Amino acid sequence: MNPQSNDETKLPQAPKRPSGVKLVSAYLQRAIETGAYSQGERLPAERQLAQTFNTARSTVRRALDKLEKAGLISRRLGSGTFVGAAPQTSGSLLDFIDGLSPLDLIDARAAVEPFTARLAAEHADARTIEDLEGVLESAATTYDQDDFATWDGVFHLLLSQASANLFLSHVFRQINHVRLNAQWGAMKANILPAEAIAAYNRQHRAVLDAIEARDPSLAQKRMTEHLECARNDLMKVLSP
Repeated sequence: MNPQSNDETKLPQAPKRPSGVKLVSAYLQRAIETGAYSQGERLPAERQLAQTFNTARSTVRRALDKLEKAGLISRRLGSGTFVGAAPQTSGSLLDFIDGLSPLDLIDARAAVEPFTARLAAEHADARTIEDLEGVLESAATTYDQDDFATWDGVFHLLLSQASANLFLSHVFRQINHVRLNAQWGAMKANILPAEAIAAYNRQHRAVLDAIEARDPSLAQKRMTEHLECARNDLMKVLSP
């Protein structure tokens, strides 16, 4: 038997019941937004997706239509389906990302995420809070830099979605694309030692506690403190 391809390892086990358009599109969107599939990466073929989700290719095609309309994927005739912008703009997007500095990224996050956390305290439903709790539990079990970076991305992504503001959620997805770009990954060894991971886990918990307490001001304050800590840690690496 042939070993699983990289594409296959990113997909769930085939469900017993056929999956609908909503489930397929939601799973693939989450995989893209959390970095399982990175910018410019090719998605599995429609046939493989149909087999994985135990559904018809027409269902997969409709799910991909939704993601394409949302700007999350692009289709290239004869080549397949890829994460991100259409070919004519993907190069300029990657050039733009490569031109950003780490401080550009953290300052942009500081401008967006504290108020996003405030809105999350006002709007997060019970299901989202439960998902956030699960993410923090998973993040607390690892000191592996790649694993923590993934859970960290999921946590902040869920907060953006909990804000109930579609525009802010879209802005955060763009921020997340930059965070997951290869050049940022090269810095993990320096900015995510074990003590930093532990500190960030505590700060995430403080943000979520404020959200669960339905305290918007405190949630905003805790997120501001978290990002200030991340910025200070980054400055230590950039200016040793």
